[in-house]
Amino acid sequence: MSAADNPRPKDVQPLDGVDASILAQLVRDGRIPNNALAARVGVAASTALARVRSLVDRGVIRGFSADVDPAAVGRPVQAIVALRLRTHDARHVMGFAARVAQLPEVIQTFHVSGTEDFLVHVAVEDPERLRSFVLTSLTSDPSVAQAQTHLVFEHQRGHFLQDQP
Repeated sequence: MSAADNPRPKDVQPLDGVDASILAQLVRDGRIPNNALAARVGVAASTALARVRSLVDRGVIRGFSADVDPAAVGRPVQAIVALRLRTHDARHVMGFAARVAQLPEVIQTFHVSGTEDFLVHVAVEDPERLRSFVLTSLTSDPSVAQAQTHLVFEHQRGHFLQDQP
């Protein structure tokens, strides 16, 4: 699920302790059964289920997905490609973002401020495929003025929201 499918919450509400604990557990293990989630958080299973549904409905939880190791599926070469666009009007920027996000090599994209406009995280089979992808799918796009490719040697997932009780 993308941010476009589930827009940012309009009414941001502070999380209470139960919601924060539920989020921490789901961030650690998105496949945790509801009864185990309820036991860890200290609420009834029906309460845990209702709270998770509420978090989804409010847009706090955007979706559930698998964390796939690109190397395990034949794409061991990862890179972050920094892109600068030629123009910055909303139509070109949003069109470019939508096109790039659909490419099968793309893990995620970031529209950023600063010298570059986009950071694109990709995974490919080998260095030759990376070069080909950058040349044929990115720099050949008329919206792109410049690209700089950075190889990813290692990736460590952060602990966002995992330190809740």
